[in-house]
Formats: sequence, C-alpha cells, structure tokens
Amino acid sequence: MNNTYKNLQKSHPCFGGHKNNVGRIHLPVSPGCNIACRFCDRVINDVEDRPGVTSKVITPDESIEVLEQALKICPEITVAGIAGPGDTLASGYALQTFRKVKERFPQLIKCMSTNGLLLYEKADEVIDIGIDSLTVTVNAVDPEIEEKLNKYIIYHGRKYEGIEGAEILIENQLKGIKKVSDAGITIKVNSVLVPEINGEHIEAIAKTVKKAGASIDNIIPLIPQAELSCQRAPVCSEIDAARTKASKYIDVFRHCQHCRADAVGVPGKSEFGDQIYQRRISVKETFSHG
Repeated sequence: MNNTYKNLQKSHPCFGGHKNNVGRIHLPVSPGCNIACRFCDRVINDVEDRPGVTSKVITPDESIEVLEQALKICPEITVAGIAGPGDTLASGYALQTFRKVKERFPQLIKCMSTNGLLLYEKADEVIDIGIDSLTVTVNAVDPEIEEKLNKYIIYHGRKYEGIEGAEILIENQLKGIKKVSDAGITIKVNSVLVPEINGEHIEAIAKTVKKAGASIDNIIPLIPQAELSCQRAPVCSEIDAARTKASKYIDVFRHCQHCRADAVGVPGKSEFGDQIYQRRISVKETFSHG
C-alpha cells in the first residue's frame, strides 16, 4: 500500500475518509461523453440522486467561484472532484479546471472520474497536473461482456460498435490505469454490477485491474434505466457476494452513495448542492453523447 493511498483513506470520502467527517465537491464541467453505456441516462434536473445528474454545467472559471463559496459553507471539504455529467477526458474542461484548482486551492485533493477511453493518451497531462486520485469505470474486461453494457464508442472521430468498440475501450482502460498508477496516482475502479450480464465476471475484473495497478474497487448496483431498464437491480446478497469475491484480489469500498455530478458536502451527513448551484430545474433534459 503506497503512502498516497494511506493518506486518501483519511482525507477522501471514497477511500474511507467518510469515517473522519471529510467532504467533497463535484464540479460539473464536463458535458459530453464519448461512449454509450446502455444503462446511462445523463440529465439536467434537481430531483434525482445518482451519477450523471446535475442541475447545470459550469465553466472552469465558474468552478473556482463555486469552490470559494462551497468552502465557506462547508469547510470540511477536502476533495475537489469532477465526475461528469459526461466524461472528463472527452473535452478539455476538466483538466483546465484542475489546473485552476491546483493554483488557487493547492490544499485540496484533486479527484477525477473517467470511462478511460482516452486515459492512456491523456495520461501524461493527468500526471503533470497532479491528479491525486483517479476513478476509472471498468464494467468488464471481456469484450463480449462489455459490448452488452456499452453500445458504442466515439474514438478519434470514428464510431466503433459492438465487440470492436469494446476491445478498444478495455485495452485503453488497462493501459491507462497502468501508466497513471506507475506514476504514483491512486486508482479506484468503479464497476456497475448487472447480475444477468457481468454478475459472474466481477472477480475477473478485480483481478485484472489490480494487476494493472488499481488500489481499490467500488462495486455499485445497477440503476435500471435507458436500454437496461428491463434488467433487474442486484439484491443486497448479490452485491455483498460480488464484493467478497473481488476482495480476494483488491481492497473493496463499501460505502458508495451514488453521488450526483454536482454533489457538495459530507456524504451521508450534509448536502449543500441546492445552495451552491441554486438548483431550480425540475424537468429532465437528456444530454446527447458527443
């Protein structure tokens, strides 16, 4: 276990820091995505508490103003994170924001989430900016399983569907994880558990990402929606069994709150997103993939 990971366990809610009453803010600066997960429904609204949802998309400059306000209201915030609502590497906004955060708030942990499609080729920039923790969503390491969970990718301006797209995505994810972790950045992997599709595959994912350099695995239950609205969500016993299998190879995080892309506060204890982002919108407006 590296020292960075040990420090994150004390100061980052997603690595165990929830025990120490530390908070995070998600800055929704990344509007577009470059893959089409079959369970994804990225929307603008004020009423849903789940990933991919925000009340608005802000600019990198606005994010600094938001951070200043958030730290006044919630000084427990130790983490500035970007988790969408689209993919953080599909546009340049997330990395621009982190450069500004690094300059203005050097004390904050910089945390980014990505689907990993562009991680390998953007790794040098991620490393140079000094991202402290990186979350990569890996739902399969077998292309035949991945293509049941992801319809297509947009890669260098071209659309790749099915197995072909799945192969490119998985290869880039694993190469990216290795390159970034070799540089000392702590990697967390998120895996969405869809019992009828990757339920028996979670152990293989854990083993593979650990070998690539990941430090912790977060297995989260499917929210049935979009193309996978007909799939059932896993029951508690299935989630626990999947986490137990994964824990044979990698540390497992068991306190995920399914946070919005504009969450603010201490998970499970306080939420200031309404004040910070002035949420008023109540209708769903679906983002396009692009």
